[in-house]
Amino acid sequence: QVQLVESGGGLVQSGGSLRLSCEVSERTLSTYTMAWFRRTPGKEREFVATIDRSGGSTDLADSVKGRFTISRVNAKNMVYLQMNSLKPEDTGVYYCAAKSLALYGLGYSEAEYVYWGQGTQVTVSS
Repeated sequence: QVQLVESGGGLVQSGGSLRLSCEVSERTLSTYTMAWFRRTPGKEREFVATIDRSGGSTDLADSVKGRFTISRVNAKNMVYLQMNSLKPEDTGVYYCAAKSLALYGLGYSEAEYVYWGQGTQVTVSS
């Protein structure tokens, strides 16, 4: 069973920055495509960012492109989401997720991910 623990959320003013961290229990983190999703008030959980097993390929939702960056350090079992120029609409619970080993490539759908963290709250004040 792979366990994921997010941290780094908090309260920040509009225009500020936060870095979310996801610690993964699995020693073979390098075998998993990883992603961040978020649930914002009144909406379903949505895709934010994904990164392939090596970290060589990433993609982000249009709403965060140019502001957020996803990265990973497999040797440390860590995945990160650097969030800059935060907006009030970025407020929500952010989840780290690991994709099924049976599926290759980047992943954009919740259905592709089999392991999830408990989430970390991000609140951006205007």
